[in-house]
Amino acid sequence: MSNHYSKITGWGMYVPERVLTNHELATMVDTSDEWIVTRTGIRERRIAADDQTTADMSVIAAQRALERAGITGADLDLILLATSTPDHLCPPTSSLLQDRLDAHKAGAMTLVAGCSGFAYGLITAAQFVNTGMCQHVLVVGAEKLSYAVDWTDRNTNILFGDGAGAVIVSQSDQPGGLQSMVLGSDGSQADALIVPGIGSASTLTPEALERKDHKLRMDGQRVFKFATRVMTDSVLKVVGDAGLTIHDIDLIIPHQANERIIDLAMRRLGVDRDKMMINLDRYGNTSAASIPLALCEALDTGRVQPGDRLVMVAFGAGLTNAACVWELQTEEAQGEPILVTDWPVSDTFQQRLQEMRVAAWRAQAQARVRVSDATMAVMIPFYTFRKGVKKRLSGK
Repeated sequence: MSNHYSKITGWGMYVPERVLTNHELATMVDTSDEWIVTRTGIRERRIAADDQTTADMSVIAAQRALERAGITGADLDLILLATSTPDHLCPPTSSLLQDRLDAHKAGAMTLVAGCSGFAYGLITAAQFVNTGMCQHVLVVGAEKLSYAVDWTDRNTNILFGDGAGAVIVSQSDQPGGLQSMVLGSDGSQADALIVPGIGSASTLTPEALERKDHKLRMDGQRVFKFATRVMTDSVLKVVGDAGLTIHDIDLIIPHQANERIIDLAMRRLGVDRDKMMINLDRYGNTSAASIPLALCEALDTGRVQPGDRLVMVAFGAGLTNAACVWELQTEEAQGEPILVTDWPVSDTFQQRLQEMRVAAWRAQAQARVRVSDATMAVMIPFYTFRKGVKKRLSGK
């Protein structure tokens, strides 16, 4: 069994200079700042320049992560680039990144798992490091969603932005790093978030271009229903599997998709807002870049400290979901794990106490979920009915 642990030794982020505000969007489509903020929590997002690519943004974020880790591209053993907006369908953008970082000995792969991509990549990196196969792995989440958005569709153009975040995952002999994880996929709902016209399943004809099949389409209600379920279920699973309760977690970093989804997950989990890292008001939904951008800001601002336990949880196109508990190592060896109490009792008894604590927390959270589901089952049909009546009365 390997004695290696995975440690985040470097991190870096990049967002484009151009800021697109809700007020500017209101001049493009029938919307308003109040409408967008109320429904999403987003106030502005960053938009890449026309000649700026996913690889361009990835390089900057990766270089900053390498510098902080005190290594160069030549030290990397593997590069994992999570994106749904590659520079080309072929070659993979991860190879372009590898070349520009002079990472001559590194393997490189592009990981496509929608907005869950970075979490998938971080979990994958930990496997390579923990087994001793790799010393340093670069994980990047980067997106140029602005090129995939239909700017005449307010259902999607208010949501998405561009950016890149990166971390270096390195070998460590200190306990910590990945503690538990869950990966999921529900391909039966693949069409809930899709670009239907690009790929081997279709031909991009003039008629397809006219229908805007090369642009992103989303069924918001289906995505919302999926997201609110898996956000809660995934956190319950990874925290419990790590032998912890939500009170043992220092910060939750959710995918920055919609403030309503995050708020509902908070209520179901019974956590306060100060335990959530939220920055979607400034960046919008940046898909695979979402969690690393939030993680980098949390690290840069001191929101998290060495020894803290984090939960990262995401959902996205596929429909996919991913979550993990990650412990940030301290500079010095941490020694034995922190015990639940200081009583002079056996380790077995203390472990049993912790198991009971975890079971009680899970039961409380699951009860809140059942109440929330029952409330939504009543309110959604009422809301839909009221919306229909208003539409008929308005004659629209």
